[in-house]
Amino acid sequence: MRLAALALLLLAPLGAMAQTLTIGNAAVVTSLDPHYHNMVPNNAAAMHIFDRLVERDALARPYPSLAESYRAVSDTEWEFKLRRGVKWHDGRDFTAEDVVFTFQRVPTVANSPGGFFGYLRAIARVEVLDPHTLRIHTHQPHPLLPLDLASVGIIARHAAEGASTEDFNSGRATIGTGPYRLTSHRNGESLDLARNPHDWRPQPWQQVKIRFLTNDAGRTAALLAGDVDIIEQIATSDLERLRRDPRLVVTQVPSVRTVFLSPDYSRTGPVPGVTDNAGTPLPRNPFLDERVRHALSQAINRDLLVERVMEGAAVATAQWLPVGAFGYNPAIRPPAFNPEAARRLLAEAGFPEGFRLTLSTPSDRWPNDSRIAQAVAQMWTRIGVRTQVESLPFAGFVPRRTRQEFGMQLGAWGSSTGEGSNYLLSIVATYDREKLTGAGNMTRHSNPVLDSFLTRGAATMNEAAREAIWHEAVAYYAAHEPMIQLLQYVNVWAHRRGLTHQPRMDERSVAMSIAPNMPTMPAR
Repeated sequence: MRLAALALLLLAPLGAMAQTLTIGNAAVVTSLDPHYHNMVPNNAAAMHIFDRLVERDALARPYPSLAESYRAVSDTEWEFKLRRGVKWHDGRDFTAEDVVFTFQRVPTVANSPGGFFGYLRAIARVEVLDPHTLRIHTHQPHPLLPLDLASVGIIARHAAEGASTEDFNSGRATIGTGPYRLTSHRNGESLDLARNPHDWRPQPWQQVKIRFLTNDAGRTAALLAGDVDIIEQIATSDLERLRRDPRLVVTQVPSVRTVFLSPDYSRTGPVPGVTDNAGTPLPRNPFLDERVRHALSQAINRDLLVERVMEGAAVATAQWLPVGAFGYNPAIRPPAFNPEAARRLLAEAGFPEGFRLTLSTPSDRWPNDSRIAQAVAQMWTRIGVRTQVESLPFAGFVPRRTRQEFGMQLGAWGSSTGEGSNYLLSIVATYDREKLTGAGNMTRHSNPVLDSFLTRGAATMNEAAREAIWHEAVAYYAAHEPMIQLLQYVNVWAHRRGLTHQPRMDERSVAMSIAPNMPTMPAR
């Protein structure tokens, strides 16, 4: 009997035996509050624990989730039919009241360094028609509402009423309907998750462990040693070695994340880290002069960044979406590398001898973030803008960025909606808590023309007309360069053989995209 049982076990497919998946994250989860800080590690962790009315698949396409179906009743009314039989991790029933409670909480989260309130900006009011039917009224036509709601994690009213962000981080309020429930959170080290016994979706893993391995070499070493099953954000210097290893598989997909340089717009007078060549703060913010921004842009050899710094794992760009995305403008090309023109523009702007500046960057958040900043600094120094790099761990970078303490900083943003509005809404739009725009606009850029593109495009029901507006916005943005666009990443993972992985354009590493020995997977 024992031999027969062993034989059956050995013949069983790996999926039947799948127990634990271990993921090596490149960045630390800063909060388990799904409404506190809109960044990829947090959002990836939240996808395991919390659901949304609408989800986005690996290619950023929306599909129903907690909302079993949704439809536009009129240009300003949407009806959402909620999935019946859904339970919270503690066994209580999910209802429409939980959705209303969530929508009310999102704009009120205290001290958020980049929240989610912009995704609810279109909502005028919400009607509960019955426990499983919602009628959402918008201020104006808003065809993007389902896409917007795919960014808002739904929380349990009974668990989160009166809860603070710390209550989520400690696990007290971390009750979701997602496929996994929280069992342990070691701040800065790891998350442990267990299969939600009430979940309606098939999942192959009983346990999911997420380890925070912020050192590139350490992450690769953990995979090679078998300590983790999959790692994200592969160091470009390790890519070829991992591709050649017969024990491993490398997967990749074009990223919706763009890398850019953000000047400070929060002040007209002296800017932190910006001085004349003698070290005296400049009396006026030089970045408010378009000629200075164009000069800094033309001094950058983007092709060299792609080739030498990113080793091919990126594409030079002047916009914020990958080729083929909804809103990408094929007529807009990256600025040509022209240091002589850059020097002329600086002289026209009143800086014939240049000036000095500090470029601030995280050292452990995005692929080659500090290396990109160092390369740009060298290029700027060659045109007379003597640049030093201030490189910080992301945990220290975020609070200073939130307080507008940087004169010039490296930034990156992933448009998780996969279309033109997301970057405009979060990074470019005027920061306004009443209008719920600019949640990620830490430099306080404001331009009424770009704001108008967002307003018009988001209210345009016809898709072709809306994409034409996004094309206009891209062209205007490239002509004025409020931020200096650099690169579009390629998302890369490596995992042990015996797994199937569906790489996501939004770069999230989630257990729901990884399965044992499955020849094909749906793009969700």
